[in-house]
Amino acid sequence: MSSDRPPLMQDIWTGLRRLTAARIGLARSGASLATRPVLELRLAHARARDAVHAPLDERRLQDDLGQFGLPVLTVASAVRDRQHYLMRPDLGRQLAADAEAVLASHRAGGHDVAFVVADGLSAGAVQQHACPVLAEVLPALRAEGWRVGPLTIVRHGRVAIGDAIAAMLGAEIVVTLIGERPGLSAPDSMGAYLTWRPGPLTSDADRNCISSIRPEGVGYADAAFKITHMLRAIRARQVSGVRLKDDSDRRLIGER
Repeated sequence: MSSDRPPLMQDIWTGLRRLTAARIGLARSGASLATRPVLELRLAHARARDAVHAPLDERRLQDDLGQFGLPVLTVASAVRDRQHYLMRPDLGRQLAADAEAVLASHRAGGHDVAFVVADGLSAGAVQQHACPVLAEVLPALRAEGWRVGPLTIVRHGRVAIGDAIAAMLGAEIVVTLIGERPGLSAPDSMGAYLTWRPGPLTSDADRNCISSIRPEGVGYADAAFKITHMLRAIRARQVSGVRLKDDSDRRLIGER
């Protein structure tokens, strides 16, 4: 047998595993894990490593974002390549020298909000999840008269690179959709970071974050609801981050 647990205990763990993606009640062989969970753990680790190194398909993402009828811009950070990106997080927060020319022509008149899509540590996450979320957020904002800036794709970008993009586009709020650090149960999780009037002195304390956006985590509809709700609150109160409490969960439950 692959486990020394009595049958009743195995049945209890089987039911609990249906409720979570966490690794609980793993089968054992003597004092060690059984072969199956060891191999599954190695596979999950390999998928997480692959997610970090996988390149962003910029052309495909640009085509996908084109459905929203907004200009789609493509820029890069100051990073040379993926290895450089992993070694120099600071350069992933800075735009490449030629980015200003791409962004400057779209500043005229300013914007209420700009959306940035960055590969981050999981390009596959934004490749899969950015468009389904924006497909629900953008119509809601347009219906309320928001001035939405160009959609900007960033290669080798970190969260804070959205600050510089918002400044160049003249946007009051920036929403950065970015691939989150892969875990052993989620190599394709996307995060959304919302910041009011970002600038050179903006810190992570000035941002609101919606994490684990994916079908198995925070679903597209719920993520879109949270982003839209938070954008309204940020614009109304003119603050973001630790000074703004996210009460979207309470309102989301109330509408169901």
